[in-house]
This record gives sequence, structure tokens and C-alpha cells, in this order.
Amino acid sequence: MKHGGQPRPRGAAFLLAQVGAHASERFADRVQEIGLSPPEVGLLRMIAGQPGRSQQSVAVDLGVVPSRVVVLIDNLGHKGLVERRPGSTDRRHHELYLTVDGERIMMDMRSIATAHDDDLLTALDPDERAELTRLLQRIADQQGLTPGVHPGYKQTGGRRKPVGQGT
Repeated sequence: MKHGGQPRPRGAAFLLAQVGAHASERFADRVQEIGLSPPEVGLLRMIAGQPGRSQQSVAVDLGVVPSRVVVLIDNLGHKGLVERRPGSTDRRHHELYLTVDGERIMMDMRSIATAHDDDLLTALDPDERAELTRLLQRIADQQGLTPGVHPGYKQTGGRRKPVGQGT
């Protein structure tokens, strides 16, 4: 079947990529309105989920070089959303915490994320949304994707070698 004179792609992988790219672009537009980028939002979410974690542990979870995390943390610090505190067990390592403004932004983000989800999935009823989420989670798990980490981080500043990989 044709749409606009073009043949429609037949594969689910293409549709996943198309919808995923569209969703990422729309999300970036939404968070830009509050002065953030998607990587900054993801980092805030990681810190909110585990206050006190180190920059190094964030870099490992994201699969990026530590210097990329330092740049993101610096930007969030300048915006007054994240603070570094000396480590409780090793003062050479900093622990990351949201500031009061960072916690407020996270509350705003929950509303933005809900609106984003609702907007993208408006064609589906609640049962279909739940089924789509379940199926996509199965695919993500089977593909070995890190839960909660957008693959775009790996394109923004270098990729770390997985632990145990040779040179």
C-alpha cells in the first residue's frame, strides 16, 4: 500500500526506528522549553534514583567516558540543579545529589513525561498501551539494553569498552 506516492516499509524494525526518532525529537523539544537537553534529563533521573552515586558509576551505567559525565554534571551544576559533595568513604570521589531546584525540575519532568507519553500514544487505548510497553520491554531485555539508559548517550562523547574486553 502506498502513502503519499511512496511504498510503505514492511518491517517492524523500521517503524520502531521511525517512531523512536520522532519520540526523541519531540521529547527534546519539550525539555528544551525548561532549559534542559535529553541527556541532562536522563542524568538528573539517574541521580534522583540513587542520590550519592559517584560520577564514575554514572559513566559506567551510561557506557560513556567519564569526561562526558563531568561535562554534563558541570552544566547541571551551573544551572543549580546538581551538587557534588565529598565522598563519605573516599574524599577523592564526589557524590552527586540534586539540589532543591533539581528536585523541583524532576517533578516538572514527571508531568512533561506523562504528557509526552499521552501525546505519542493517543492512538492506543489503555490496554494497547500496556501491551505495547510489555512487548517493547521484552525486546529491550532480549537485546541487552541497559534499563533506563537512552542509547543516544553512546553517541555523545565516546564509548567505554565493556569491562573485561581486551584492547
